[in-house]
Amino acid sequence: MADGNADWMGSLPPALRSLPLSNLAIPGSHDSFSYWVDEKSPVGPDQAKAIKRLARISLVRKIMKKWSVTQNLTFKEQLEGGIRYFDLRVSSKPGEIGQEIYFIHGLFGIKVWDGLKEMNSFLEQHPKEVIFLDFNHFYAMDDSHHHFLISRIRSAFESKLCCVECVEYVTLLYMWKKKYQEYPFLWPGNKMPAPWANTTNVHKLLQFLETTLGERSRYGTFHVSQAILTPRVKTIARHLVRGLKNTLVHRNLPMILNWVKAQKPGVMGVNIITSDFVELVDFAATVIALNDLLLEENESAT
Repeated sequence: MADGNADWMGSLPPALRSLPLSNLAIPGSHDSFSYWVDEKSPVGPDQAKAIKRLARISLVRKIMKKWSVTQNLTFKEQLEGGIRYFDLRVSSKPGEIGQEIYFIHGLFGIKVWDGLKEMNSFLEQHPKEVIFLDFNHFYAMDDSHHHFLISRIRSAFESKLCCVECVEYVTLLYMWKKKYQEYPFLWPGNKMPAPWANTTNVHKLLQFLETTLGERSRYGTFHVSQAILTPRVKTIARHLVRGLKNTLVHRNLPMILNWVKAQKPGVMGVNIITSDFVELVDFAATVIALNDLLLEENESAT
């Protein structure tokens, strides 16, 4: 994945900088943190009791890792490759003293604090780039854990955090003027709906993406198109050792990418598009290139 996209937002033509971010095409990653999961730690609280019992066997945790990992690139590598939306699930470690929070997808990932610092380091070096952090699943967390997480986010990004605003007001020019780079800061989840197809069938997925896109304009929000396939229990049972990448992703990514290439950003079109294993095809560059269509539209209108 080329790091030539590290400054793609700052390099957009002037005409696109004044458009709402909800009208731009923005690449994102699914379970963005899952490039590293700890197969030696206990299974996470996001799993059923039966899985937790089975996972006492180390071989089971090794198999779980093949299905828990949905990305190969670190946060820094994703950011350098152009990814700007991050799908984040977090949890405390039951039995651990203190309020430390970890990323979680079946197995525990790195500490949230370490991930936030890595992202902030990128933002310091690329002051015109804007990122979206979507914390959407919380496990084994009480009020004290939530307060701890909020304080960690504040400590990591400080004045870069963008306050809640009307979605249509938030443009790149607005973010640059305010020196905001981090988006959103405790925005309600309904400002960034991410409908989930929950299917292993690529044709059903694409149909679902089309249907939900057709409905987005009435809500006046950001919109996440989750261009991902989700394994069923029987999928995992049939392909235990092959894992997610070899079972579902490799085979279907070309068709999903073709769907992306056929899209157009804007009020009625795509906004944020997420994928598994974003480096396997030229995913980020393909999504970013869709913004050229807005430029053509702008030129034909003037």
